[in-house]
Amino acid sequence: MIIVTGGFGFIGSNLIKALNDRGRKDIVVVDDLTDGRKFINLVDCDYLDYFDYENFLELLITDAFKDEDIEIVFHQGACSDTTEWDGRFMMKNNYDYSKILFSFCQEYGIPLVYASSAAVYGGGTVFKEERQYEAPLNMYGYSKFQFDQYVRASELIAPVVGLRYFNVYGPREQHKGKMASVAYHNYRQFCEQGKVRLFGAYENYQPGEQRRDFIYVSDVVNINLFFMDHPELSGIFNVGTGRAQTFNDIARTVLACEGRGEIEYIPFPEELRGRYQSFTQADISQLRAVGYKEAFKTVEQGVREYLAWLKTHVC
Repeated sequence: MIIVTGGFGFIGSNLIKALNDRGRKDIVVVDDLTDGRKFINLVDCDYLDYFDYENFLELLITDAFKDEDIEIVFHQGACSDTTEWDGRFMMKNNYDYSKILFSFCQEYGIPLVYASSAAVYGGGTVFKEERQYEAPLNMYGYSKFQFDQYVRASELIAPVVGLRYFNVYGPREQHKGKMASVAYHNYRQFCEQGKVRLFGAYENYQPGEQRRDFIYVSDVVNINLFFMDHPELSGIFNVGTGRAQTFNDIARTVLACEGRGEIEYIPFPEELRGRYQSFTQADISQLRAVGYKEAFKTVEQGVREYLAWLKTHVC
């Protein structure tokens, strides 16, 4: 079987859909369905069984899965709210949980692919998988950074791959609320108001000119599947396009698809000052070095494809 934690979430649900497309339905889904609205993400997917994330943890600790034939674990589950400052909760949910799952996989020789984050780099300008460039700005980034450090310090028996996601956008993210992508929010704003909103000037960036490495979710899923197909590989890898584009690029693509509308720039929020990444651009040389050769969608390509999906699923 294949285990996917966070399976009702954004990347997890897209991954399950892609596994179904490969003919795989022997999937165990783990998640927290306190917000039951997430169920919609797997309505068109098939899987073998579901476990609540707390119950699943108890089963891991009591070795309930020791005799199961588990091919791989995709650990996508976490609290991804970058504004959450409850450090005890973040470390228990993101760090401690990951350590227990890691130990289980190591004990039984199961490959583990887990979600890290570009948030580990904080406000730096070099985005390379090396310790000197890592300095998170928020508790979410710190929890991901600390688990990366734990993995680095461990002597591996089974393969482990950490994927540092940059700015992912695409279908099945509507449940994320304020943490959904700019592309999603821009489209919703257009549907409701006929215009889109972006942050104004901040630091040395003009309005809407902050730049991020935006990566379409199908590209992220393809990278996860690449490591499933190559279980001999281990390491921590950036998952971005290697190309930074502006928030204006996203907004303009939304408006171009709709053929009308305007951009409204709002004052940069005080609560984000000093805790905001104005620029990210993944160094993907390590990903390329292990053999991943696929091209990545540009913002213009990805947003157009995403809007076509949104028109039949949201607005």
